[in-house]
Amino acid sequence: MVMREALAKKIAWISVISNVILTLGKILIGWYGKSDAVFADGIHSAADVFASVIVLLVIKISNKPADKEHPYGHGKAEVIVSEIVGILLLLVSIYVVYEGISGFFQEVESPSILAMWVAVFSFVAKVILYRSSLRVAEQHSSKAIEAIAYDHKADIVASIAAAIGVLCSIIGQRLDIHLLLYGDKVASIFVAYLIFRIAKEMLTEAFDILLERNINTETIQEYITIIKGFPEVKRIDRIRARELGHYVLVDLRISIDHYKTIKEGHDLAKTIKGKLMDQNDNIHEVLIHLNPYFPEGKS
Repeated sequence: MVMREALAKKIAWISVISNVILTLGKILIGWYGKSDAVFADGIHSAADVFASVIVLLVIKISNKPADKEHPYGHGKAEVIVSEIVGILLLLVSIYVVYEGISGFFQEVESPSILAMWVAVFSFVAKVILYRSSLRVAEQHSSKAIEAIAYDHKADIVASIAAAIGVLCSIIGQRLDIHLLLYGDKVASIFVAYLIFRIAKEMLTEAFDILLERNINTETIQEYITIIKGFPEVKRIDRIRARELGHYVLVDLRISIDHYKTIKEGHDLAKTIKGKLMDQNDNIHEVLIHLNPYFPEGKS
């Protein structure tokens, strides 16, 4: 738990520092180089800075153990952060679309080639940050770090789109192709669309977890296979599992022979719980209810 928290903080701090540098570079060069796409990409990076700061503040809360007031732990704190980041990205996408469309009704000119190189540098940096963050998020089942990784992912496509848009505008000016001059404006709208898609994915997942939607069928089936490996289990009456941020809670109803003693049932339930948790390190708790099983025709 301590190592998980330390890694999460490290990733968040790396994200904050890198995004501050990229934000300043893209906003200043985008404004100076007259590129709406690069400037918009800079605004998105500014949103990333805000998101990373929120993650840093909430990581300690989400890793706190269960207590009297929060018997299921504090994992949903990370989900709430993910939802805030998603809403933030949604607002950014709306703003970028507005700026891009309004640019079509103003005098258009080609951005500076410096803006393109800034976008290319941002693309390379974000690919590295995205891959490293996602790897850590998957290893430690952290929604907070996953939110940071998705932010980096949005920046990857946004930066390359901005670079292409700037390049098209420059080519349009040099070859006197007026239509290509709008490449930067089109790129800024495309950036907004990409940001919107990421926001939608994050919000959908966050809402599913907050509404305690059952986890995916494949994972449930893996649990069932483990449980059916115990011959004492005559029937699985019900199985449910829900995510609470970086961990999972499992609710299970099984039937065992009606003549089993309370101790035998208790020991079986304890063994099943242990095996499920051993083979799935993200399972935080398994609640097992035992029902009496009567052979066909008996009651």
